[in-house]
Amino acid sequence: MAPEQMAEPPEQGPALPPPRPLDAIDEDILRMLQADGRASIRSVAERVHVSRANAYARINRLIEDGVIRGFGARVNHERAGKGTSAYITLKIVQNSWRTVREQLRQLPGAAHIALVGGDFDVLLLVHTADNRALREVVLTKIQAIPEVLSTRTLLVFEEEHVEPEG
Repeated sequence: MAPEQMAEPPEQGPALPPPRPLDAIDEDILRMLQADGRASIRSVAERVHVSRANAYARINRLIEDGVIRGFGARVNHERAGKGTSAYITLKIVQNSWRTVREQLRQLPGAAHIALVGGDFDVLLLVHTADNRALREVVLTKIQAIPEVLSTRTLLVFEEEHVEPEG
């Protein structure tokens, strides 16, 4: 059974138990699944030198513990019609993170949202079809959020997905 066929972890639900320490086998499983989320239980077991039952149990434990949050595909955004990418920094009203986050999640092309420390409060990654669509997202949608005080847009010229070591 491939990992993507196992139960997906709940997004919101009961509080997760305290994290259990990961051993070297867990770390190897995580590296392998990060490189290929479609790896079969059999191939994971063979690679990390455990039984299929052990590999299956470990992956399920990693999911239940919230270490693995899901499985997905790495997308070539340009080939998928989203050739313009940008990081947008936002300064927001104090204590408005949850409200702003919910509104940013609704944006077309929003790929990553992070609350950060430093010269700005939020870092947002968006993928849009072109600069016109990016302009629409920034000037019409983001700047219309009342809690957003200011934005700065950093256009991505080239990006590289870093594969896990192993």
